[in-house]
Amino acid sequence: MNKRWVKRPEGSNWGDFGEDDQLGRLNLIDQNKVLQAAAEIRTGKTFCLSLPLDYPGGNLLSPVRFPPQLKPVIRNDEPYYNYEWRKKDPKLTDIAADDAVLLHTQYSTQWDALAHRGSLFDVRGDGQPVPVYYNGFAAGKDIVLSDDLSVAAEALGIEQMAAHGVQGRGVLVDLFSHCGAFPRKEVGYDDLMRILETDGVVVEKGDILCLWTGLDRMILGMNKQPDASLKEACAVLDGHDKRLLQWITDTGIAAIASDNLAVENVGKAIPDCCTTTLPLHEHCLFKLGIHLGELWYLAELATWLKLNQRSRFMLTAPPLRLTGAVGSPVTPIATV
Repeated sequence: MNKRWVKRPEGSNWGDFGEDDQLGRLNLIDQNKVLQAAAEIRTGKTFCLSLPLDYPGGNLLSPVRFPPQLKPVIRNDEPYYNYEWRKKDPKLTDIAADDAVLLHTQYSTQWDALAHRGSLFDVRGDGQPVPVYYNGFAAGKDIVLSDDLSVAAEALGIEQMAAHGVQGRGVLVDLFSHCGAFPRKEVGYDDLMRILETDGVVVEKGDILCLWTGLDRMILGMNKQPDASLKEACAVLDGHDKRLLQWITDTGIAAIASDNLAVENVGKAIPDCCTTTLPLHEHCLFKLGIHLGELWYLAELATWLKLNQRSRFMLTAPPLRLTGAVGSPVTPIATV
């Protein structure tokens, strides 16, 4: 029995991959799954699936996240940028530049670590809920905020995902062609099954599900000056649809990525009961260990796949190996 819990959430897979597991469904991406992904490469053509990391611009989509700030490092008591080394030795012809970045890890194209979202749950079975994350790792003990405001996910950090490697078979679902941009459509189980059947898309165990909604093109078109229409545009999954959540469980998908803000709808009214604001996040990150990717750039890939009557591709998408982080920028590459 897992030492961190005697009771696990209903519908979770805690302990199924081992009592100390920190990878969740990424365990399903094994050597055979990578070979299966490699078999999807037929042309060698590649697509970058990342927005520029200074997009969407501003902080309208999330008031606590800001664009990256680049600054020069200081060397020899001055900015080391276009630095002329002849200042130190007249014989030298070198010039050099070196920079540092203040980076909000979940501002633009990103992965959520399993330490990004947890829940209050009665892991001890004594009727007292406590704050925990996937597989029972504890807030305050395993995911730590220190008095000096330094932070560290000493378990479930994004480096676990990076060390495993994120290279497998991606399967793209074109929600935009079926749902359009306005009004925003909450896609439930019935909607998704109809789209998969119409487009002939098959999702299998260990696949990485990629959802194109068209929001990526809207973000780029706003040229780093987004307006509030982004919060009402393009499809999102209906995280309150229990059949949809069960489908995510049953398919065995390894991860989910989308070009929208949170895969599911954000900002819905909270019912007058004990609940979660983001039920799909709770189901995936907290219960099943399914990493979520957000704000990916999928438009070009989706267009190419549709023209070539395909939906599958090889996806390479490791996060930064940034120890203790609860999220990471990512530059995914699709190879077809």
